[in-house]
Amino acid sequence: MLRIFIWGAGLAAAAVLAAVCVLAVALAVAYPNLPDISELADYRPKLPLRVFSSDGVQIGEFGEERRNLTPIATIPKVMKDAVLAAEDARFYDHGGVDYKGMVRAGLANLNRVKSQGASTITMQVARNVYLSSEKTLTRKIYEVLLTFKLEHLLSKDQIFEIYLNQIYLGNRAYGFAAASEAYFGKPLQDITIAEAAMLAGLPKAPGANNPVNNPTRARGRQLYVIDRMQDAGFITAEQAAEAKKEELHLRDAADPNRLHAEYVAETVRQLMYAQYGDSTYTRGLKVYTSLVSTEQAAAYKALRRGIMDYERRQIYRGPEKFIDLPTEPKEIDDAVDDVLGEHPDNGDLMAAVVLKASPKEITAVRANGEVLTITGEGLKPAQSGLSDKAPPNIKIRRGAVIRVMRSGPKNTLEITQLPEVEGAFVAVDPRDGAVKAMVGGFDFGKNKFNHVTQAWRQPGSSFKPFIYSAALEKGFSPATVINDAPLFFDAGTTGGQPWEPKNYDGGFEGPMSMRRALMKSKNLVSVRILQSIGTRYAQDWITNFGFDKDKHPAYLPMALGAGSVTPMQMATAYSVFANGGYRVTPYLVTKITDHKDKVLVETQPPLLSEAVRAIPQRNAFIMDSLLQSVASGGTAAKAQATLKRTDIYGKTGTTNDSLDAWFAGFQPTRAAIAWMGYDTPRKLGDRETGGGLSLPIWISYMETALKGVPVTDLTATPPAGVVNVGGEWYFDDYAPGRGVASLGLDQAPVQPVEALTGAPVSPNPPPEERNKILDLFRN
Repeated sequence: MLRIFIWGAGLAAAAVLAAVCVLAVALAVAYPNLPDISELADYRPKLPLRVFSSDGVQIGEFGEERRNLTPIATIPKVMKDAVLAAEDARFYDHGGVDYKGMVRAGLANLNRVKSQGASTITMQVARNVYLSSEKTLTRKIYEVLLTFKLEHLLSKDQIFEIYLNQIYLGNRAYGFAAASEAYFGKPLQDITIAEAAMLAGLPKAPGANNPVNNPTRARGRQLYVIDRMQDAGFITAEQAAEAKKEELHLRDAADPNRLHAEYVAETVRQLMYAQYGDSTYTRGLKVYTSLVSTEQAAAYKALRRGIMDYERRQIYRGPEKFIDLPTEPKEIDDAVDDVLGEHPDNGDLMAAVVLKASPKEITAVRANGEVLTITGEGLKPAQSGLSDKAPPNIKIRRGAVIRVMRSGPKNTLEITQLPEVEGAFVAVDPRDGAVKAMVGGFDFGKNKFNHVTQAWRQPGSSFKPFIYSAALEKGFSPATVINDAPLFFDAGTTGGQPWEPKNYDGGFEGPMSMRRALMKSKNLVSVRILQSIGTRYAQDWITNFGFDKDKHPAYLPMALGAGSVTPMQMATAYSVFANGGYRVTPYLVTKITDHKDKVLVETQPPLLSEAVRAIPQRNAFIMDSLLQSVASGGTAAKAQATLKRTDIYGKTGTTNDSLDAWFAGFQPTRAAIAWMGYDTPRKLGDRETGGGLSLPIWISYMETALKGVPVTDLTATPPAGVVNVGGEWYFDDYAPGRGVASLGLDQAPVQPVEALTGAPVSPNPPPEERNKILDLFRN
């Protein structure tokens, strides 16, 4: 045995001697032709574009290489020790080529113990930065020569810093800082011995050995690195034992606490690419947005909850897929893994494969092996799929792929389905236009179309305030009496088909004040107003709020929101009411820095006084008063009641046939818009309205956004140009007796209206009684 050992040692020594001779010859021939490595003295790897909220939470990353350039001084000692133990324990002692290590590796390989490599950290840097991974003698010679050159040009810390930032570690992560975030969802500074050992085991085979793809092999490498750390004296035996027992928690891509701002990140990416081109993804730009992480999280949860609440009321459409489940447990696991790989979890909507099903209980298994049991109330949304008479495509049976979510205060399991309906939410600060929250749809992975900025939809009744605003300039006031009575228009008047507008409830209430008409969202009153002030005038007026003239044809249906808007346009428009009459331009990017945090661009919030005045302050003041009434006692009364604040203003909106549902509203510090509808417009349901669908989303967001914000009543301090007569506001030049007192009263109401006088009113009142009604609103 001793003879074999001596023989092996001699062979290894001879190999080293031969290598040195070859290197000496190569040094003279190839060294002058080596690439210039001086650029590594100012190491600049490819760094991704990163997008952050205003409070520093990362919301997006774009680039082929996920990397976070980290100076060696800020890399924790435990991470450096783990890497040295795993890759090159003598790094600070050798000159780039570890001859002792080469002999040791040669002997280990010869004796067929665990295979060991002889590449030092410097050699790996040379290979990773400048050379291919092909295993040829020529490449190896160049690798060694480059190693000598690197050791001559750079310090050990510089070389080690490049290695720690450059090395690929799987899961698109380059460098240990990025890997810590990718695998553990935590900064490298917070890493434990066990986690550091796991990461340090990745360079050898990052694709195969990472804990996501192969937990067993990753665990084996981790234990090896812990042992090497102990052998090298970096940790004690007690620390090694503790590290081996530590349970690692890998980052969950479906983590419910992760901030979802994918639509915002994608919007920023497009803006940056338009400015910086392809270098956007490699130069390490950091973009800070006006987004507030807590408000964004609230908006995301509110929109998803609102959509899923609606989904519970829809007919069950059946499982997403059916597979034939085998009987062997191992084969079942494989089949489940395969099918759920095509149907992954969607946030809190878990995908599962049914193992057995009956009308009273369903047992299903998730991709992670968790077995779910759904009973009782949790079966109700899919009851039609559990019936014996259910058609084959609806029937829930063994092998069906279903969706399950937890709901209610007790987190009860409930069957659900991926929604077909879409939604959008956006909130801006009306004082400067800063976007504070934006959710462009139910799920970015499912539908990348940003409904906030790209969806042109009919605003319905949420558009009426802009018609009312125009009417104020024509002598109308909140006290103007307008007849809520039938109307009919021929095709010449409407620009299309003959039209007989109806109120939402199909009835008519006769004469009422303009304030009450907006509170109750009376369609016929809005049409009368528009007919009176003129469609061309109104079409011009709405452009003051940022609407496109050509998207709102000058016909009477414009009064009911028959034109087209985006949610972002609506946020801009309602901000005009919220800030006293100025039009602010929404903005998202506040600062751009390079990878060293040098500021390249910084946006100063615009001053409101420098913004374009869209409407007179007195117009905004009276509109605020009207919209406050809607939120306190009108179609949006739930807003003030729930939030328990008086500084809430807004308007519901529901289009014909309930194709779109809106709530547009504001508080002086936030203007926010919620919308729901189908991408290919279809009825949401006969009883579905903006007040029922979108208002709850808006309220839920505002509960977070307004927490701790003082109440600021926009109607507390009247501006110049308004007067209050009998408890109602008027423009001073349109005070009672000078403005429009009534409209449409030459047409008799069609039913009694007790609300006007407190006493029954004849459907066809004589002139003297009609004048009494008018007098009520003049006084």
